[in-house]
Amino acid sequence: MAVSTSASAAILVDVDSGRVLYEQNADARMLIASTTKILTALVAIEEGNLSDMVTVSRQAALTEGSAMYLQEGEQLTLETLLYGLLLCSGNDAAVAIAEHVGGSLEGFVDRMNRRAKELGMDDSSFANPNGLDDENHYSTARDMALLACTAANNETLMRIASTKTVSIGGRTMTNHNKLLRYMEGCTGLKTGFTKAAGRTLVSCAEQNGQRLAAVTLQDGNDWADHQALYEYGFSTYPAQYFVKLGQVVERAAVTGGAGSSVPLVAADSFSWPVGPGEEVATDIRLDGPLTAPISAGQAVGEAVFSLNGREIGRVQLLAGGNVMPRVEPAMAALKTGLPD
Repeated sequence: MAVSTSASAAILVDVDSGRVLYEQNADARMLIASTTKILTALVAIEEGNLSDMVTVSRQAALTEGSAMYLQEGEQLTLETLLYGLLLCSGNDAAVAIAEHVGGSLEGFVDRMNRRAKELGMDDSSFANPNGLDDENHYSTARDMALLACTAANNETLMRIASTKTVSIGGRTMTNHNKLLRYMEGCTGLKTGFTKAAGRTLVSCAEQNGQRLAAVTLQDGNDWADHQALYEYGFSTYPAQYFVKLGQVVERAAVTGGAGSSVPLVAADSFSWPVGPGEEVATDIRLDGPLTAPISAGQAVGEAVFSLNGREIGRVQLLAGGNVMPRVEPAMAALKTGLPD
C-alpha cells in the first residue's frame, strides 16, 4: 500500500521505537503556526504547577489571533489555561502561561529553545509561545515528530489534548482538532494555521497498543492526509513484540550447579514495527559462562535485536531462578555424618 499527502512536508513515525515509516521533505525548515503550543504545554507542565493561580496581564489579554478570550486581571489556574491553549489554541493563554512559568515572555521562550535542544530538535527555533509568524520561529516535520513522541509520553499533556469538550474555569471549550471526532484511535495533539504557514497539524493515534505520530506542514487536506497516513502505518508496519517483560527467552547452561540450567527472563519488553518481507533477528549474549551460585534476578546478559544486520534494540536478561552450587556426594556424606 502506497501513501502520499498534499503537504509541503510530512512525516509518520512509530512513537515507541522512533522508526520513521513515511517522510516527505521532512527536514525543510518551515513555519509551524500553533503546533508550537505542544512545546509550550510541555514546558509548562514539566516546570509549572497545574493548581497555580495565574493573573492575566494586559499583554496576554491583548494578544492577537485565536483566543480563549482572557480579560486583564482575570485569575485562572494553570490547568485551565492549558485547556485554553490546547483546545481553543489560545494565543492569549500561551502568553499568560509563558509569563507565569518563565517569569517573562523572553524567559519562557529561552526555556522552550533549551528544551527543544534537549529533544534533539536541531533544526528548530522558537521566538514566541504561540506560533505567530516570525523569521526566527520555525521547525521541521522531523523535529515536530520528535516533540510529538515526547508529548505522547506525557500523561497530563495527552489527557488535556485528547479532550473533545470541557467546562472549566467558567468556560466551555471545544477542541479545534477535528481528527478526534473523525478518526477512531486519535489521541491528540494540535492544529495550527496562519496565512503564511498554511494549515499545520501534529497528531497521535493508537491501535492495538501501537502508537504513531504524524506531522503535516502547509497542507490544505490535512484531516484526510492524517487518516491516510495512519491507515498506511498501522496496516503496513504493525508493531510486533519480540519479547515481553517477564517472558522466559530461553534456558542457559550452568556449570557447578545443583541444576544444569537456568531460565533467562526479559527485564523489559521490546516491540518493533515490521514491514513487508522484514525479519528481526534475536541474538542472546551472555556476560560470560554461568557458574553457580546464581541468584534469581541476577543480570546475566542481553537479548540483542537486529533488522537487516543493524541493531534496533536490546533487553537485559535476568536469571529466572536460584541455582545453588552442586554438593559432591562425599561432601554431602561428610555434612550429614553418614557413610557414602
